[in-house]
Amino acid sequence: MGKRSSIIRTLRDIAFDLSDAEHPDLASMGREIGSVLHGRSADLAAMLGPLRERRRGFERWMLAERSRPPVSMLVMAWPPGYATPVHDHGGLWGLEATIAGALEVESFIKDDADQSLRSSGRTWLGPGDATWFDASESHTHRCRNLSRHDTALTLHVYGGDLAQYLAYEQPGPSGHWISRPRQSIIAGRLTA
Repeated sequence: MGKRSSIIRTLRDIAFDLSDAEHPDLASMGREIGSVLHGRSADLAAMLGPLRERRRGFERWMLAERSRPPVSMLVMAWPPGYATPVHDHGGLWGLEATIAGALEVESFIKDDADQSLRSSGRTWLGPGDATWFDASESHTHRCRNLSRHDTALTLHVYGGDLAQYLAYEQPGPSGHWISRPRQSIIAGRLTA
């Protein structure tokens, strides 16, 4: 139990300490969280192993939260081959780091004038790798677990509570996208 408390506390402290500014240094946060994930990957994999074995679909687990300034930390479990819809983050800044497995993150540029989204590149994340985005109404992306067989686990830090967001779908070949409000469902709380 001591190792578990120590790792979670360390990750929480990094996220909370580096998110005290209006515009947090997400590169530094990514570097520090990535360093912990690289150095303690075996401990984290053992600690979170039950999440990889649950096989209950995509799940979000609350790890820590703070109200002033607002920050939330979650662990997400990605079933084999699972892909999110293209989605935004309700205007929040965020950081996503891989704990176990590999994720593809495809970013999109949103044009509100003609209701279109255009792919602007892909990033691949392995254990300890992180990507981040500033607070913006226009940031959208889609994430996908690259494994056909194994559940991936990721750590997410957001500049607030991501209770609601928009998911985008393309109903036809016109290039137009339709946005639909979504609620974030939390499967439970992980404790230190």
